[in-house]
Amino acid sequence: MKKHIGILTSGGDSPGLNAAIRAIGKAAHGSFKMQVTGFRDGFRGVMENRTLTLDESSLSGILTVGGTILGTSRDRPDRMPMGGKIIDATDAIIESYERNHLDVLVCLGGGGTQKAALKLKEHGLNIITLPKTIDNDVALTDVTFGFDTALGIATEAIDRLHSTAHSHHRIVVVEIMGHRAGWLALGAGIAGGADVILIPEIPYDVASVAQAIRQRTRDGKPFSIVAVAEGAASKKDAAIYQRAVKEKEKAKGKDAKKKARAAIAELELHHAGNTQRLAHQLEELTHLESRLTILGYVQRGGAPSAVDRLLATKLGTTCVDCIHQGHYGVMIAARGYGAEPVPLEKVAGNRRVVPSDHPWIHAARLVGTNLGD
Repeated sequence: MKKHIGILTSGGDSPGLNAAIRAIGKAAHGSFKMQVTGFRDGFRGVMENRTLTLDESSLSGILTVGGTILGTSRDRPDRMPMGGKIIDATDAIIESYERNHLDVLVCLGGGGTQKAALKLKEHGLNIITLPKTIDNDVALTDVTFGFDTALGIATEAIDRLHSTAHSHHRIVVVEIMGHRAGWLALGAGIAGGADVILIPEIPYDVASVAQAIRQRTRDGKPFSIVAVAEGAASKKDAAIYQRAVKEKEKAKGKDAKKKARAAIAELELHHAGNTQRLAHQLEELTHLESRLTILGYVQRGGAPSAVDRLLATKLGTTCVDCIHQGHYGVMIAARGYGAEPVPLEKVAGNRRVVPSDHPWIHAARLVGTNLGD
């Protein structure tokens, strides 16, 4: 009997999702005569059995299209909002999997999706995942699809901001996505020639940043571009957050854990306006006019780059090879020009962050970029 593949996209949308769906569908149909069904809006669509037949017609023309034809959501199988309550929908998802006679469920997503997929694997489902996120923070893969497109968009934005900063002798602070990992801000900052780059992995001292900007003014450069990852934090704030995380890890009992989670949520809420506060601080410390630009969702919209189309196609076709071989419980990771399966257990719950000795860090320092430390 021919195999039946289910596909869903979960988490934030990202360039390359449709390219990956297309690759899986076309390889499955053309090379192995498999049946392919898409589930709408992530894990919620599986729970509610909302499907879309992914035939040749529905796959046509989507390679260059941004977003996802399946729709997406951040709903998790074990924490599904339903009627004003949070329910565990795992059993309903298993029932839908069996009702559709699936041989495997392919989940395209980032870190949260990898964790959710692992839980479904532990409940006995055949699962394969593909690493998708513009943050590039999924563990054990060289790169995630969506990152290259977002990197190009963020770099172009910095390029454009240079002219305004130079013309008006301003500090332009540009906030770039990256909640817990600084790959996007670091890469775009280097490629765009930012004078200061602040990332979550290197807590910053605002006095150091201000000093670097004042030195530029003394050198006859009365403007600066400051690229900031949305998750970047001052040394003081980073220390407070780490203490809260440790308290959460040590918490015992339902009430203590709930209190610890609430404390972290409050810190994250305060942190949401951190880039704006940084812009004000730099204006006060340098006496230069400061302006803030938040790129937001524009970074993950639009058509995928050629690199992301190639990557998504490579990962998608490798995924179908694994399905043909009956190799499940893995994420398809990018390895150089190729791809290979890695166990979900090694991926889920881990995050790929920028190491302090990464070549990009070294290169940034050598060209005189201030990293806030």
